[in-house]
Amino acid sequence: MSSCRLAVLLSAGWLAFAGPAAFAQETSLDPTSPMADLPDIGVAWPDLSTAPADPDATAGPQRAGGEFRYNYRITGIDGINTDLFRQRFNELSTLRANEGDPANAAQIDRRAREDARLLDELLRNEGYFDARIATSVRPEGDRLIVYLEVEPGQLYRFAQVRTPGIAAAGDKAPELRDAFAVKPETPVQGDTIVAAQGKLTETIGREGFPFARVGEPEITVDHATRTATLDITVAPGGERRFGRIVTTPNRIFDGDHAQDIARFKPGETYDSTLVDDLRRAIIQTSLVSQVRLTPVEGTAPGTVDLDLAMEPAPPRTIAGELGYGTGEGARVEASWTHRNLFPPEGALTLRGVLGTLEQVAAVTFRRNNFHGRDRVLTAQVAATHLVRNAFEANTVSLSAGLERQTNIFFQKTWTWSLGGELVATDERDVIVATGEPRRRTYFIGALPSSLNYDGSDDLLNPTKGFRLGGRISPELSLQGQVFGYTRAQIDASVYRPVTGRVVLAGRTRIGSILGAPRDAVAPSRRFYAGGGASVRGYGFQDIGPRDPNNDPIGGRSLAEFSLEARVRAFGNFGVVPFLDAGNIYTSTLPRFTGMRYGAGIGVRYYSNFGPIRIDVGTPINPQRGDPRVAVYVSLGQAF
Repeated sequence: MSSCRLAVLLSAGWLAFAGPAAFAQETSLDPTSPMADLPDIGVAWPDLSTAPADPDATAGPQRAGGEFRYNYRITGIDGINTDLFRQRFNELSTLRANEGDPANAAQIDRRAREDARLLDELLRNEGYFDARIATSVRPEGDRLIVYLEVEPGQLYRFAQVRTPGIAAAGDKAPELRDAFAVKPETPVQGDTIVAAQGKLTETIGREGFPFARVGEPEITVDHATRTATLDITVAPGGERRFGRIVTTPNRIFDGDHAQDIARFKPGETYDSTLVDDLRRAIIQTSLVSQVRLTPVEGTAPGTVDLDLAMEPAPPRTIAGELGYGTGEGARVEASWTHRNLFPPEGALTLRGVLGTLEQVAAVTFRRNNFHGRDRVLTAQVAATHLVRNAFEANTVSLSAGLERQTNIFFQKTWTWSLGGELVATDERDVIVATGEPRRRTYFIGALPSSLNYDGSDDLLNPTKGFRLGGRISPELSLQGQVFGYTRAQIDASVYRPVTGRVVLAGRTRIGSILGAPRDAVAPSRRFYAGGGASVRGYGFQDIGPRDPNNDPIGGRSLAEFSLEARVRAFGNFGVVPFLDAGNIYTSTLPRFTGMRYGAGIGVRYYSNFGPIRIDVGTPINPQRGDPRVAVYVSLGQAF
């Protein structure tokens, strides 16, 4: 019996088995055993003496100064030639890298020999240890063809798979053995072994063993039986529970705040996937450029502490924006943010907007991960001057809120918000009956809150599932006398794939103001419809009842509906035909009559961070003064 132990090297995601000269003999060799044949990698050259000297001649291979152009072909690997096999050969092949370029006989010979050795190594990775590779060169047409002719031989399989040391994991040892997918009769394939080793390492860390060590696989090949034995040593190192998160004093945040971000509690069984999740979450705060979480023996018996080390990222951001909208006019926005002025994660933002129809000055405090992952506390003071077709308002507001947010890194099923708001606003509109201008001052207190369910498969580009959300805001208003009312709104959307390239999407929005007549409610707090996030084809907030000057006046209730087909056309581009409908009503509840319809088509470019949307819409039954065409540009789908 001829056998040898292989040195197994992990390289580029696959196992490179060292050649026969590097094998350490496991047993003494029998001098009567036949020697295994070496692969034939010498290049057999054709007789080119009859090749024309003229490089422009059509017969025979072209050559200039003793150089030839060549192509290459590989035969005999039809059952092995997977996409990954071809990719690896193409990336490393010398013949391929220089194919079509002039080369002399010595160069072509050397390249063929190198690629023969490469093929032998790749075939060993696939479990073929007796492959024979013959190379030859033949003239065909105007160039040479280098042939790599492969006889793979028999596929080797494992006769035994051993995991010494795994029994120390106790009652979790069977689960760990199952995680290592290589079993007897499994082909001796490097990718399978690497994947199984990774799965075992992941599982043993997930099951509570922070100090586990999984050794490198050792493979013993028996050429006589065309089998192999695999040994992989496992040292579990003892099961642990989470202890504390500790860190040296720094300017970012301490271990207690890291514990607020973590999805595990002290005392729970250690899970390496939760440690990886915490590492990603800390990076996503944008306060650190590098983070390291190292398991160390805990101060309490049976626990593991996490030593947190962070490198700070630049904490300040200056941003600017320049834009124009048909309903919002031209505007320039600038902001300055210090993301950790009040540690931990206490940000201060100064924001200003200067526009033809809007001016804003605001100071915002924001604390991210407030006693919990993605829980955000905000407080804001703002002064605004806003001009709309329906009203003009000068407003000072003080607001605060606590919310649980969703994001593209971890899309959440349930989100919510609770808040409070104090508003002083001086607003100008008109008397509906006469069209005469008037100015009134309102003092408003509100307690807005929301609850949302997201059962879709993607935050920015959903293709299946549904979303349902509700908002309610009890408000007190002082304008002549104190009275109360409630603003409520329900949003729902559904997404259904029709084919692999077509998704139907539908949306509805219903809103109502209860407890006060429309004229008593400040114009800025009424319902409006029309625009890119509402009924496309119409101007911003232009749908609904109008005053004698043909300006919208808003209403107490709202109904909107949208239907669109999202079609992937080619590559990263798609088209979206759509139909929207909606109206504003003066009644408490919408009457679903007199709907305004808008239709059009959009273009989507599906980038890595979400679809970029351009929609062009037109009103089907416009009112006087409505535009013929409206264009909307934004990031993400319309709903």
